[in-house]
Amino acid sequence: MGKARSSTRIQAPTLARLPPLTSLRAFVVAARHLSFTRAAEELHVSPAAIGQQIRILEDYVGEQLFHRNTARLRLTDAGRLLMPGLTDAFEGMLEAVAHLAGGARENVIRVSVAPSLAARWLVSRLERLRHSVPDLKVQVNASTELADVEREDVDCVLRYGAGAYPGLFVERLFSEAVVPICSPAFAEDYGLNPRTRSLQGVPLLHEEGPEYDSSCPDWSTWLRGMGMSSRGLDHGLGLNQSSLILDAAVSGQGLALGKLRLAEADLRAGRLIIPFGKPHPVEFSYYFVASSRKAKAAPVELFLQWMRAEAQLVRDVAMAHPRSSSPQEPGEQPTASS
Repeated sequence: MGKARSSTRIQAPTLARLPPLTSLRAFVVAARHLSFTRAAEELHVSPAAIGQQIRILEDYVGEQLFHRNTARLRLTDAGRLLMPGLTDAFEGMLEAVAHLAGGARENVIRVSVAPSLAARWLVSRLERLRHSVPDLKVQVNASTELADVEREDVDCVLRYGAGAYPGLFVERLFSEAVVPICSPAFAEDYGLNPRTRSLQGVPLLHEEGPEYDSSCPDWSTWLRGMGMSSRGLDHGLGLNQSSLILDAAVSGQGLALGKLRLAEADLRAGRLIIPFGKPHPVEFSYYFVASSRKAKAAPVELFLQWMRAEAQLVRDVAMAHPRSSSPQEPGEQPTASS
């Protein structure tokens, strides 16, 4: 535990003797980020102002709350003891103020979504959401950056990843798999069919960028796993988003290892086909993420209920059409943690 800053222990706190609210708020935000700089950005003050408020609180409690002389800011035992209660207190205050000020925006939800998931999956389903929950207004922000769900400009996020979002409410929606896909005309031009054993001379599409899944095989790995030759591969195009890979495949620019969840609409419409091969499941899945406080808000609960129904439809499609979706997920249920 950090050394006491004063030998005088504080009396039992009362509302009249609480430390300044500004100091308590600065501590909670700095402890969440483990950074005075990021706390300053969130609270729109300088890092020096955060440090000053922390010192005021440390003088009040008579304990050091952060280890500052390390490579990264760390909480002391006293800081870890203080953090949960103050976090709950501020969440309660935010909820109370939100109920009071809710009014016209009480049914507005701001959702941060990975661009490809937004473009290829979510947007096409928003009309169903409008009919299912007509009073819910959804504002979609497509971004590859993982939004800070504690901030007030986002209520929840939909992300493709490993599900490691500690300290937050997390619910797995559905899995993903990849498989070779291309346009029908491209398959015909290059003679691609279930008997294909080599891709020599076939232009390939490669996903490279922030949406890339490290558990997803590249073309060489996929071909070796299928017992196919990887010699003489045409590198083709490298693109930095899954949706761009699908756009390029639809326009006949190459053969892609496409994400099936994102390609479902194009496969149903015949704009894309699976010329050969079987779906290869990947480790990443799609997740709903929110802070514990915001997950309890009425608009977020309505949106999550709708998302659960849509996720179940995705799993039903996988069971009915295993070749054009990822491996069957019988009895799969969403899981949540907070």
